[in-house]
Amino acid sequence: MPRMKFMTKAIENAFAKQGDTSNLPINQIKIIGKWFNPTGVGTWYCYEYNKPTNSLECFVELGNPHTAEAGFVSIDELQRFRGRFGLGIERDKLFPIGKFTLSEVQSTIRQGKHL
Repeated sequence: MPRMKFMTKAIENAFAKQGDTSNLPINQIKIIGKWFNPTGVGTWYCYEYNKPTNSLECFVELGNPHTAEAGFVSIDELQRFRGRFGLGIERDKLFPIGKFTLSEVQSTIRQGKHL
C-alpha cells in the first residue's frame, strides 16, 4: 500500500502564505496541519514550515496535556519514526487547513481533548 503524502502542495502553500509567525499573537497564528502517531502518543499541530532546515514549528502533545508545548520538529525525524506494527507518523487528512488558531489548539489540548 502506498504511503500517504507527508505534505501536500496545499499545505505547503498555506505555510508559505502564513509565513513567519514569531511576531504574531497566538490568536492570529493558524494551524496549517496536524500529524499524529496512530499507534501511540504524539500529536503535532503545525503552524510554520522552515523549508531550509526541513522542520516544522508546532504545538506538540506527547501524552500529557499539561506538558504540551510549542517547539520545532524535524520532518526527517517524523518520517523515519516507526511505532508499533511498523507504522509511521501520519498526516490527519481531514484536519481543516487554517481553521483553528494556536490559541484554540492550546486551550483544547490543555482540557485533555484533541481537534
